[in-house]
Amino acid sequence: MHTAKVARAGEAAAAEPPARPVPAKPVEPTNNRQAPRSATELQLSFAPLVKETAPAVVNVYAARKVPSRSPFAGDPFFEQFFGGRFNSRPRIEQSLGSGVIVDASGLIITNNHVIENADEVKVSLADGREFDAQILSKNAQADLAVLKVDAGEKFPTIPLADSDRLEIGDLVLAIGNPFGIGQTVTSGIVSALARTHIGTNDFGYFIQTDAAINPGNSGGALIDMEGRLVGVNTAIFSRSGGSNGIGFAIPSNMVRVFVEAAKGGKEFERPYVGATFAPVTGDIAEAMGMARPAGALIENVAAQSPAEKAGLEPGDVVTAVGDFAIDSPDALAYRLATTGIGKTVTLSVRSSERQRQLTLDLVAAPEVPARERLTLSGPNPFAGAEVENLSPKVAQELNLPADKRGVVVSAIDGRSYAAQIGLQPRDIFVMLNGRKVQSTKALAALLAGDPRGFDFEIERDGQRIRRVLR
Repeated sequence: MHTAKVARAGEAAAAEPPARPVPAKPVEPTNNRQAPRSATELQLSFAPLVKETAPAVVNVYAARKVPSRSPFAGDPFFEQFFGGRFNSRPRIEQSLGSGVIVDASGLIITNNHVIENADEVKVSLADGREFDAQILSKNAQADLAVLKVDAGEKFPTIPLADSDRLEIGDLVLAIGNPFGIGQTVTSGIVSALARTHIGTNDFGYFIQTDAAINPGNSGGALIDMEGRLVGVNTAIFSRSGGSNGIGFAIPSNMVRVFVEAAKGGKEFERPYVGATFAPVTGDIAEAMGMARPAGALIENVAAQSPAEKAGLEPGDVVTAVGDFAIDSPDALAYRLATTGIGKTVTLSVRSSERQRQLTLDLVAAPEVPARERLTLSGPNPFAGAEVENLSPKVAQELNLPADKRGVVVSAIDGRSYAAQIGLQPRDIFVMLNGRKVQSTKALAALLAGDPRGFDFEIERDGQRIRRVLR
């Protein structure tokens, strides 16, 4: 931030002018930000900005049916006399959040966790009108969802800003519906940028703000002083459940890519690279002659992948994508995701021997082999587990390393045998009774052989686990 030294009125002039006047150099400002410089400026109001943007922030109501089971259900005595009448009616769970209209046709961005598993979604505008909403697109890893409202009219919108232009210290406003009390506006600053590992989604690259964000603000707007959307409020750091001055928002550049995919009738996908990455440690940085530990270290490269075709090799460190420096694997994933599938990026890559520029094509993850989803059943301990063949696409969906192959557990019925023995989603079957598990069909065939016992091995978070059940 630049500040100018301004002479005060009534200040005395210099006694003797310089012999050779030196022409003043023109100062070219790098941006138009400035701090308040007078008591008058400190009395300025956010009201005009709020009036302009608040009509485009909506309340989102999601309802889902949850099965309700009577404690008498399944009891032979009560079932004999009363049949199935002990099974209670499904109960309705509701969640509350916020959303932002980003297209005049009625496209609304919100958080995925606000509408997850919803059977019905409604939105309420700032003027009190309520509409049914259709879920166009959602993604749990990005924690974003796009809703559509059809009302035969043009809605007020908030334009998207370039979140890469944000700076720490910029003023921002948060607009949403905390605790369901009604639309609320809070102010603050950008406290930090590129926050990672806060435990909310797979794209750990958040804007941190001290503008008060509370439950119900999720999916609401974080706007700059020009009335543009810089982020979607998503999470708070709190031990009490209320605001402690540490809130997080998904940057608008991620929102833009997500909304554009929904407009095109597509689901949002991360580009497939075909490599696994790790942080650069101090020892690695020193060995490679780097000034500091930064970048994304390549651990493995899959055959015939975009990474291999680009010339990336294990041991390389990606230090930049285009003009953006890369500090971590999270930063690399964010830069590739916000560039989008179908584009090409230039990578700055460093190895122990040289530094070079490589071109990487961003493509969708292939679904080869076909997933062949199967729900296991029958007299075996895996009954109730849903399994799929691992492909780069399935691995991406389940946030597994891109090079994993075999059969993976994608879902578990909580009341099943599989849940009782501790099987979990993302577990990868490795061996069953001395045979390697290579496909869902092969697994089903092994189980259909009526084995006398089950000696199996799975991989969970990189660790092998073996169990024997008789």
